[in-house]
Amino acid sequence: MIEIDNKVVSSEIFEKKFCCDLPSCMGMCCVYGDSGAPLTPDEAITLEKILEQVKPYMTSEGISAVNEQGVAITDTDGDLVTPLIDGKECVFTIFENGIATCAIEKAWNDGKIDFRKPISCHLYPIRAKEYSTFTAINYNQWDICKPARDLGNKLGIPVYKFLKDALIRAYGEEFYHQLEEAEKLLSLQSNEK
Repeated sequence: MIEIDNKVVSSEIFEKKFCCDLPSCMGMCCVYGDSGAPLTPDEAITLEKILEQVKPYMTSEGISAVNEQGVAITDTDGDLVTPLIDGKECVFTIFENGIATCAIEKAWNDGKIDFRKPISCHLYPIRAKEYSTFTAINYNQWDICKPARDLGNKLGIPVYKFLKDALIRAYGEEFYHQLEEAEKLLSLQSNEK
């Protein structure tokens, strides 16, 4: 573990390799899981505000689920998350050429909204957990992401480098620069052994 400001960072984000391989995994992280994408309260408010701009990108099933459940629900663990369609994919999941993608991000790509997607989705496979005095930043290894681990290993891309944009969005450029410095120190330490 490495501590940067009030963040405790798992060394796995430097050691493990990762690079999404959508043609292989088919975007199944949007489909499988016990609940929807974790949201902050501010993100739930934002989703309410941008819903009309996102709806044209959504499936009819997704729109029906949002009309019934809203853009955010509390799951069985007490966490705020996006709702699911029939207990399966996130309500914002769309399929393009058989690959699950995000209606929110598609609207963002088209310049319709200025919110890219929930930060939990953007940061994946990092999971951040807020505690009263610090934020824990951990690597989450999920079976369906095996193609991403394989491609990351082949290309030699550490998790944190793959997630550069997301980490900067979440915590700022200075934090990302400190991650780069931490990786250098870890590399020196491992070379000295």
